[in-house]
Amino acid sequence: MNSTALADAASTTTVNTALLPGFLDPITLLGYFGTWALVGLLVVILIESGVLFPVLPGDSLLFVAGLVAAGESAEVEKFASLWQLLLFIPIAAIIGGQIGYWIGRYAGTAMFAEGNRFLKKRYIDEAHAFFEKRGPVTIFLARFVPIVRTLAPIVAGAARMNAALFTAYNVLGAIVWGCGITLLGYWLGQFEIIQKLIEPIFILIVLVSIVPIIWEYYKRRKASGPPPPVEADAP
Repeated sequence: MNSTALADAASTTTVNTALLPGFLDPITLLGYFGTWALVGLLVVILIESGVLFPVLPGDSLLFVAGLVAAGESAEVEKFASLWQLLLFIPIAAIIGGQIGYWIGRYAGTAMFAEGNRFLKKRYIDEAHAFFEKRGPVTIFLARFVPIVRTLAPIVAGAARMNAALFTAYNVLGAIVWGCGITLLGYWLGQFEIIQKLIEPIFILIVLVSIVPIIWEYYKRRKASGPPPPVEADAP
């Protein structure tokens, strides 16, 4: 693969997708990795699956990877076959989830604090509320919710969830999420119009994927109600 062309395309895409930070732009990330695009993709998936960095473009990265596997586009060249993606992506996701579980099991959640740039305490609070509401199946459902999918394994480990039960849900979620979104991108990539609309499509994916978080936040704020009025001190 021509890494120079890939980097140039990523640079152009970064300008065109100024709405997103560079690390949330999957094409920019693939451009940074160059000839190591497949390895870089797997590292990102592993990290986002439970290794303490909850803000990465997992969904859009999988979709773009599948789309690119369907045929070269104007933005990025093909860097892996479909069978490679369907084999290695779930493996990376499973490993990341298992690492996150054992981080939570032995280190707990003390590393999360409001002052941290990436490991914010509110992230772990959101994941914990998600876990409490839905139980063990959260490990499967969390795969489809950004931030929560990174932190749910840590919360499960800190809560001492049964390791075998966690592993079962982690494997199932990794396969359905990793293969499902990749195959969706691959199928849609057969259509030329989709290949030409990569940028707006992955921006839409990012926006849609954060809807569950926004909805949960809205419901929580609504349930808490307005703050009580402050009584004036007596003269």
